[in-house]
Amino acid sequence: MSGAIHDTEVLDRLCPMHLLLSSTGFIRHAGPTIQKLRPQSPLAGKLFLDTVTVKRPRTMRGMDDLRRASGMKLHLAFRDAPRTELKGLLVPLDDGRTIVNLSFGISIFDGVQDYALTNADFAATDLAIEMLYLMEAKSAAMEASRRLNMRLEEARIAAEEQAFTDLLTGLKNRRALNAVLERLIAAGEGFAVMHIDLDHFKAVNDSLGHAAGDHVLQVVARIMVQETRSSDMVVRLGGDEFTVVLPDVRSENVLEQIGQRIIDRLEEPIHFKGEVCKVSASIGTVWVQRGDTPSRDGVLANADTALYASKHAGRARHTFYSPTLQGGAGFDPTASD
Repeated sequence: MSGAIHDTEVLDRLCPMHLLLSSTGFIRHAGPTIQKLRPQSPLAGKLFLDTVTVKRPRTMRGMDDLRRASGMKLHLAFRDAPRTELKGLLVPLDDGRTIVNLSFGISIFDGVQDYALTNADFAATDLAIEMLYLMEAKSAAMEASRRLNMRLEEARIAAEEQAFTDLLTGLKNRRALNAVLERLIAAGEGFAVMHIDLDHFKAVNDSLGHAAGDHVLQVVARIMVQETRSSDMVVRLGGDEFTVVLPDVRSENVLEQIGQRIIDRLEEPIHFKGEVCKVSASIGTVWVQRGDTPSRDGVLANADTALYASKHAGRARHTFYSPTLQGGAGFDPTASD
C-alpha cells in the first residue's frame, strides 16, 4: 500500500476509530475517537491483545491468527471496564504493520451516550451518523407518542370521572352507585345503603328560587361527606335525593350514629343571600350482611321502603329496613315533601 495511507493524520480523518499496530502487536497510534473511549489511559504503547479481547471468532490466539483473519469482521471488547463491545476489521500493511478499523456497530447509540461523542467524532461518510439521526428521530417519536398516550389516558380518566360525577355537587352519581353496588354484591361483602331525602326542599325552591335550591344541595353534599367515613361513598341520585354506600359495617350502632349526625346537621339553618333555608333529612337504611346475595334493585327498593317509612312517621327520622315494613302503611313518594 502507498505511503499516503500510512499518514496518521489521514487515518485520523478517514478512520477516527482506528488503531495502528506494529508487527509485534503493539499499538503505535490510536485514532482520536477510539482514544476518547479511554481518556485517562493512552492506548499507544500497549499490546493490542492486552487491551481488547476477541470474542468472535474464538480461535484468535495471537497476532498471526489476526493477520490471517484479514477482511473478516471481528467482535471485540475492552478488557477493562467499561467493557464496551466493538466491531473491527483488520487490514495488514506491506511493512508488517496492521490497521484495525473499529466501530460500535448497532451499539452506536449506547457508545455515543456513554462517551459523550458527537458527529465530529466520526468520519463524515460514516453511516453511524445516519444511524444516530434515525435513532434520535425514533427516540423523539417514541417520546412524543408516550406523551400523547399519557394525555389520552388522562383525558380518558377525566371523562370516566365526569361520567360518574354529579356536576352540581361533585358527589358520585347514579351510574357510580350502580357500579359500586354490583361490585360489593358480587364480592359477597357486607355493606349498608342509606337513602336520604330532604324534607321541605320544594318549599325552598318555590319561595327562594332554584339558585337557593342549588346552594342548599351543595351545602348538604358537603355536610354528608363530613359526617360519613372516608371509606363511604356519598351519591346524589338527582333532585333532593341522596344515597350513602357504607362498606365494612360492623354494627347497627355505627349506622345509627352516622344517620343521626346527618339529621342533626341538616336541621341547622342554611343561609343564602340574607335568607334562611330550612330543610331536614329523612333516612332509610338497609344493612346487607356478608355472604348475602341480594340484587342491586332489591337493595335499593328496600332502602326506599325504609325511607318512605321515615317520611310517613313524621320526617327527620332514620328507619332501618325490615320485612315487616313491606305492606305496611305506605308513603306516597309522589306526594309533596
